[in-house]
Amino acid sequence: MSSSTLKTKRLLLRRLRSEDAQRIANIGGDWDVASMTARMPYPYTAEAAHQWIDAFDPGEEIYGVEHQGELIGVTGYTPAPGEPVAEVGYWLGKDYWGEGFATEAAQAIVDHCFRREGFKKLTCGHFADNPASARVIEKLGFTQTGSGAWWCEARRVETLAIRYELGREPKWFDLTSALVRWSRR
Repeated sequence: MSSSTLKTKRLLLRRLRSEDAQRIANIGGDWDVASMTARMPYPYTAEAAHQWIDAFDPGEEIYGVEHQGELIGVTGYTPAPGEPVAEVGYWLGKDYWGEGFATEAAQAIVDHCFRREGFKKLTCGHFADNPASARVIEKLGFTQTGSGAWWCEARRVETLAIRYELGREPKWFDLTSALVRWSRR
């Protein structure tokens, strides 16, 4: 089970609560935000946000991103069933773009997934018309793996998306153990 809070230099990542629904609808309901996510409807209502908070997918860990006590976005991950792999996602309210918050929040999730949850690989993606998200993903060290059509709920159409992955670097003792086993052959 995941930690209930994660802290970075400027942010607090915490579990979402029912009372966050209105704020999520307000900042996520902007077309420029919703149209860059796969699952967010447009318009985004508080009722839809409540339904989302109350029905996360099995194993899904979603955190509200707070800056100076204010909810500014959401980040988290969804594990692939039966595999040591998770899909990472994030979005921020438009007023918080360009401040490095997305990179900082997503980096905390990446670190958490590898160090605490033990995933061996992470995946993520962005719509091709979202260069800001491409920069965040690049800063996190992900490698592009391809592209394809992804459903965008806000746009109500499949949209070209770019896909990425990031593997966990082996720990020194894992590498040492492998070398010892290999040398005994």
